[in-house]
Amino acid sequence: MANGFFNVPPAFNEPVKSYAPGSPEREAVQQQYKAYYNGQADIPMWIGGEEVRTGNTRDIAPPHDHQHKVGQYHLAGKAEAEKAISTALEARDSWAALPWEERAAVFLKAAELIAGPYRARINAATMMAQSKTIHQAEIDAACELIDFLRFNVEFMAGIYKDQPESAEGIWNRVEYRALEGFVYAITPFNFTAIAGNLPASAALMGNAVVWKPSDHQVFSAQVIVEVFREAGLPGGVINTVFGDPVMITNTVLEHPDFSGLHFTGSTQVFKNLWKQIGTNIERYKTYPRIVGETGGKDFIIAHPTAPVAQVATAITRGAFELQGQKCSAASRVYLPKSTANAILDRVKADIASFNKPGSPEDMSNFVTAVIHEGAFDKLASYIDRAKADADAEIFAGGGYDKSVGYFIEPTVILTTDPHYVTMETELFGPVVTVYVYEDDQWEATLKLVDETSEYALTGAVLSGDRYAIAQATRALENCAGNFYVNDKPTGAVVGQQPFGGARASGTNDKAGSAQNLLRWVSPRLIKETFVSPEDYRYPFLG
Repeated sequence: MANGFFNVPPAFNEPVKSYAPGSPEREAVQQQYKAYYNGQADIPMWIGGEEVRTGNTRDIAPPHDHQHKVGQYHLAGKAEAEKAISTALEARDSWAALPWEERAAVFLKAAELIAGPYRARINAATMMAQSKTIHQAEIDAACELIDFLRFNVEFMAGIYKDQPESAEGIWNRVEYRALEGFVYAITPFNFTAIAGNLPASAALMGNAVVWKPSDHQVFSAQVIVEVFREAGLPGGVINTVFGDPVMITNTVLEHPDFSGLHFTGSTQVFKNLWKQIGTNIERYKTYPRIVGETGGKDFIIAHPTAPVAQVATAITRGAFELQGQKCSAASRVYLPKSTANAILDRVKADIASFNKPGSPEDMSNFVTAVIHEGAFDKLASYIDRAKADADAEIFAGGGYDKSVGYFIEPTVILTTDPHYVTMETELFGPVVTVYVYEDDQWEATLKLVDETSEYALTGAVLSGDRYAIAQATRALENCAGNFYVNDKPTGAVVGQQPFGGARASGTNDKAGSAQNLLRWVSPRLIKETFVSPEDYRYPFLG
């Protein structure tokens, strides 16, 4: 039992290291990358605080060098999935009953471990197995995950401090209980920080978790597990399982103690999970919490007054960083006719200045590989279609090669049809489509932006006209949960820009804020009366 009202250490955003030539962090991450690249990792699952190896394994190869094996990971059968659930349920009561400051200390220590001794490891793992440049790995796997861990503790403390008023003679108080049962976390390949945060945020609030990382993020997921173990996370609180997503998910969603889903991934998968949960609703002891961040068809719209260089840079960075494999990446752009040519020429010059897509080990590369062959083939097919269609053209890029790695050149498609297929379809790659509008059609184009996509994740307006900015902010209020003014539509920072969207982009529960943590608690109001009445009669009965 705590004997004090404890203040948590103030959260702050982890400074981003430069990795400039000659810097110690650059040397450390290069050495770690080589060690991973030349090694043969054998990655177990982590269930009940124990390493679990089934002997049924799958190889791991870097997307930028797909014939080079760097390790293997073990796959779960139904028995392992069931064990993950049972151990989570066994751990839940003790973990939920632990004083909150003890839970907080585990994740605060995890943040410091990543900031220090694990920084090169988690960045190198993300570079190698997810094909991120060092800058993209640093802002994700190190800084954003550290930020999630630190700020979540501060948010938790704020939630616990939120208490009701008490009238004379009574004491009202609210306790924020963990959910009854266990939480299922499904995480994506593209952000190591998301992979760590989805199970950790639920666990911080007292829940026990079954965590299924993406098959393409297992290598850095193992580093996260190592961090949590060293930070002192008790066995059974977070249990990792790898393998067949259908089998694992069916096993989880059929269990009566399933109490919540924390998901980041594709829209269609999330819809199917929601439907499956609904079908199984009679099984459950409680109504499960469903939190999901899914796809996006994110936009940039430039006003005629927007500076050319700023628009071009927003497109180049917003569309091509991490090979466009961000749910927030710019993938449809609306340019005014008066400045479109100048903007596009500058974007083309930016692309020409890139090295050809290559390994992240070469730190002069701005872009590397897409995650796997399926993603490569999908992107190549849309590029080929644009080459053939009369209402589209490849303005820049358009090349691709998977002989060594899954390399897609950064590509700009120019279309005369605002509803061209690549203006509406989520591609998840380094392909952006541009539509040029007449300058006097600004208002109509805002309406077009709002009505074109089923998604509503991120979007950006660039303008030098304050009236135009205000107009766009109003007109586009429902089509972007994160809306950027005079910036690219990517790069949300924990504690500064809570992240999430609506429509087909998810439940908009804002990762990186207290709003998300509130989904993982079930409040209980306790009213205590100090002097209880002894007669049922009220004065009106006089």
